[in-house]
Amino acid sequence: MKPDVHPEYGPVVFRDRGAGVSFLSRSTLSGRRGGPTVEWEDGATYPVVDVDVSAASHPFWTGNARVLDTEGRVEKFRRRYGRNGS
Repeated sequence: MKPDVHPEYGPVVFRDRGAGVSFLSRSTLSGRRGGPTVEWEDGATYPVVDVDVSAASHPFWTGNARVLDTEGRVEKFRRRYGRNGS
């Protein structure tokens, strides 16, 4: 690898404010200087990144997903563009 080309990779706390959940992971977003930080359970301070949706708040993973299309796409296509009187 070339030196001084790749971004810094390190621990980051991702926080989903909608669900009230935080988790510690690793990311290249750790290289952002001057951003917000949070003290984690182990006593260390890590940069924090706020996310809009995580597995804790996404409707698919929480079981709150809604089925919007009640009829199949093929049936809808056939109804719209199918031959009449076949």
